[in-house]
Amino acid sequence: MSKHNKNHNQPSHSKPDAVRMRIDKWLWAARFYRTRNLAKEAIESGRVHYAGSRVKTSKEIAVGDELQIRQGSATAMTEKTVVVEALTVQRGNATDAEVLYSETKESIARRDYYAEQRKLANLARPDNKPNKKERRDLQRFKSNQD
Repeated sequence: MSKHNKNHNQPSHSKPDAVRMRIDKWLWAARFYRTRNLAKEAIESGRVHYAGSRVKTSKEIAVGDELQIRQGSATAMTEKTVVVEALTVQRGNATDAEVLYSETKESIARRDYYAEQRKLANLARPDNKPNKKERRDLQRFKSNQD
């Protein structure tokens, strides 16, 4: 039997679902980050935690592990607490990615609360900036208050 006689029924690049896998690969496959490099940078900058502490890129996770993931910009940072439900070596579409994790109820409630707070903060802003006359009136009013 030569080494060229492989089983051609199954492509050589496909692998069965793993028991454990690297956290950066899972974050990419679960569509939390667009590329593995972005997932790696998020892990290295401390935006991904496992069991309450920072992790390294090579950390291996398994089904049932709980992760805290912070995403977004500084003004709209969201933090999710997710439980790993499945592992896969391939990145699929968004509906496939939803099967890989479940978000905790506390995490959903916390995200909803902060989203509501951001909306309320936006409502407190005026619709437009004051013009030159209005700025002078404000300055005059403030100086009279002192």
